[in-house]
Amino acid sequence: MSETSARLLALLSLLQARRDWPGALLAERLEVSPRTVRRDVDRLRDLGYPVRASKGPDGGYRLDAGADLPPLLFDDDQAIAVAVALQTATTTVTGIEEGALRALATVRQVMPARLRQRVDALQVTTVDRYANRRTTVDSEKLIAVGMAVRAQEVLRFDYASPGASDEWVPPRKAEPHHLVTWGGRWYLVGWDLDRKDWRTFRVDRMTPKTPTGPRFTQRELPAPDVATYISSRFHGQDQNPCRGEAILQAKASDIAQWAGRGAFVEEVTPTSCRLVLTAWSWTGLAATFGMFECDLEFVGPQELKDAAAHLAARYQEAAS
Repeated sequence: MSETSARLLALLSLLQARRDWPGALLAERLEVSPRTVRRDVDRLRDLGYPVRASKGPDGGYRLDAGADLPPLLFDDDQAIAVAVALQTATTTVTGIEEGALRALATVRQVMPARLRQRVDALQVTTVDRYANRRTTVDSEKLIAVGMAVRAQEVLRFDYASPGASDEWVPPRKAEPHHLVTWGGRWYLVGWDLDRKDWRTFRVDRMTPKTPTGPRFTQRELPAPDVATYISSRFHGQDQNPCRGEAILQAKASDIAQWAGRGAFVEEVTPTSCRLVLTAWSWTGLAATFGMFECDLEFVGPQELKDAAAHLAARYQEAAS
């Protein structure tokens, strides 16, 4: 019986990790026969999990959303991630405080003792460099904007611009593209239908109107991804002609404190990180990288490496 229970947990974990599973692939992953998979699926249905079967030569299984929420299955890393997320969820969103605390208590209660001890050790207090400008957003407002993004429907909203007069202003109309957080605030990236251009809107200043407008085909951002667009929008990276990166032998959290505006810091290992900077000149960019008191390796481009070599020669001559 214990072997069957363990196999059911493994099957449920696979169904939660992917939308559609071919039956043969499930059987292969679980190292059982397709007939055993069918029996296990029936057992999950008896427990309240809405598993749908598709027919045909490539038939498979899908875990659908049900009317009732059955027990969820988390592995250790997922459980800890949920607990940390619930502790920090209220820093920028209002109206979910009680729900987050009750959810955290529920998750903690069903954890095994070994996991509960690890979660209890993670008592998180969020303090960051943007605490003095952090702006909370009502959860209902955030959900309304998020649903318009997901449905790709034109969003109509009143927008409280700073310094605006008391005169009536018609609602703004935009094709919502993405919700992002930046510097302690929530922003909507979208195509402004009135101004015929990309814009960013602070969600805390928006008052969405219902119903939403017609569906639209999503436009292509004027950047490789939304993170690059937001970074260039706020920090003017698109105006800096020189962009380079290096691997620094230091913790990402330490480098992020001093990297400055417009920098991108990504952890490579617990003791090293990738740093991307921009500047007006290659020499200035190389000098900026050199201000960090740690070993580093230039990734590129070649212009950055040449500038670093030129600086090294100048410093060597000056020191001698």
